[in-house]
Amino acid sequence: MHLRIPGPTPCPPQALLAMGRQMINHRGGEFGEIVNSITEKLKQVFQTKGDVFLLTASGTGGMEAAIVNTLSPGDKVLSISNGAFGERFADIAEGFGAEVIRLNFEWGKAVDLDVIAKALRADGDIKAVLATHNETSTGMTNRLGNISAVVKKFDKLLLVDAISSLGCINLPTDDWHCDIVVTGSQKGWMVPPGLAMVSISEKAWQAHAQAKMPRYYWDFSKAKDFLQKGQTPWTPAISIFYALDTTLDLMLSEGLDNIFTRHARVAQKARDGVKSLGLSLFPDEKYASNTVTAVNADDRIDVPKLIRVLREDYDVVLAGGQQKLSGKIFRIGHLGSVEDNDIKSVLEALNKALPRAKKV
Repeated sequence: MHLRIPGPTPCPPQALLAMGRQMINHRGGEFGEIVNSITEKLKQVFQTKGDVFLLTASGTGGMEAAIVNTLSPGDKVLSISNGAFGERFADIAEGFGAEVIRLNFEWGKAVDLDVIAKALRADGDIKAVLATHNETSTGMTNRLGNISAVVKKFDKLLLVDAISSLGCINLPTDDWHCDIVVTGSQKGWMVPPGLAMVSISEKAWQAHAQAKMPRYYWDFSKAKDFLQKGQTPWTPAISIFYALDTTLDLMLSEGLDNIFTRHARVAQKARDGVKSLGLSLFPDEKYASNTVTAVNADDRIDVPKLIRVLREDYDVVLAGGQQKLSGKIFRIGHLGSVEDNDIKSVLEALNKALPRAKKV
């Protein structure tokens, strides 16, 4: 089966082999060596000198951890959203009692930096800004560096969902002054779901010291204390640690610049390929993602049928649209373990399946 959704992504053979290892004592020295190894390698990919923690969770758990470790009930938060996951970040903050000011931009369109600046200028009590680097639901990448420049002009915390971008698209955490960056193992990291990875700046630690939102499992103070002993506070997903230690070696061996170049090249092939089939991209192409391509179905394509035909007859698995884009787009994931031939196979299958999925 050729899995080409935005996550989970295919695992390379080395990762699958590593996961087959026997369990070890997560309070012992062998696990300590693994978690310390992973942490140091993650810092290289995050491009940070700050703290990085591994949480046994999905990416959404990492988003919740970012919120509860830096904010208190009643804090004003500015949410920048142009897709489903931007809205999720805001919902989490609201659920824990933050006063969320939602800047909702049209899905698939770029955010307006002037609108962000205006909102921050209008309310000096805003404590943090929530931003999504790569919006998986719409297949677009926000210009996070530009967003950060605006946010930092007003000296606000910047909490970033980089779940489907980090490790595939350049995100220099320290250079862009990102205070918390969250990612998830099942995306560009080429391992199964189950780990969220988060980086924390010094400014985020200062906010953490004052934060009053309830937290226990997600408490970064506990994570920091236990990491000094080569442990995690709670029982970790040990098999995924094995796999991540292995795939990080693969990533660093390839080199970050080469990874970013490969993803850009493969994404361009996907975009050019779908257009050659007479289809159009959903997002503004200037902002099209290098990890997932979102394609308009228009009124001609029955998306559920297309996905079913691709899966059943061509062994290709693509994703549909989410929420208000359900039935209106389909999405091709190309992140992590992906090469040119993978996209070629998807396009060949699409070419055959499309005539069978036209609406009557």
